Amino acid sequence: MVDFQEVLRSRRTVHRFTGQPVEQGIVDEALRAANQAPCHRHTHPWKFYILGQETRQTLVPTISHLSAAKSQQKNSTTPEEDIQRAIAKVMQPPVLVVVTSQLSPEDAFREKEDYAASVCALHNMVLSLWGNGVAAKWSTGGLTRHAETYANLGLNREEEQIIGFVKAGYADLIPTVKKPEVEATTKRLP
Repeated sequence: MVDFQEVLRSRRTVHRFTGQPVEQGIVDEALRAANQAPCHRHTHPWKFYILGQETRQTLVPTISHLSAAKSQQKNSTTPEEDIQRAIAKVMQPPVLVVVTSQLSPEDAFREKEDYAASVCALHNMVLSLWGNGVAAKWSTGGLTRHAETYANLGLNREEEQIIGFVKAGYADLIPTVKKPEVEATTKRLP
């Protein structure tokens, strides 16, 4: 097993993956790690939806629409290139997981606690993957909030909220990132 502290320090968000499939056992281990996340009152508010190619394909019209609208706001590439790049971000990763958190509209504080717990579960999954040599990216954006995404995935927006897509696979390139020193982010009070 890789040293846990090294897993924490070395983990990076990866944007591009090779086409190599991720072993099911590694994905299952990551899901078990996610389920060990702390949560208030043992609500276990998270759900993981692993999307196959057929389900991903149902998202393409929404991705295309969102990308075309975004492309009009910038002039760096053609709209067609932007759309194809956006589609590839969902279609190409070997593993694509939608992570949701249970909603509690009658209790805003519980909903906030559940969101925090769901993020911990998501991060446990990402760290488990990384510890097994698999990179990941937690992605949010318009697709996570669009009504068509919920409809295509069969999710009820009144019961659960998409907190992100986790894209995972073997890294094509691991970026170098300079993190702040501990003293820059810590204040020690007497």
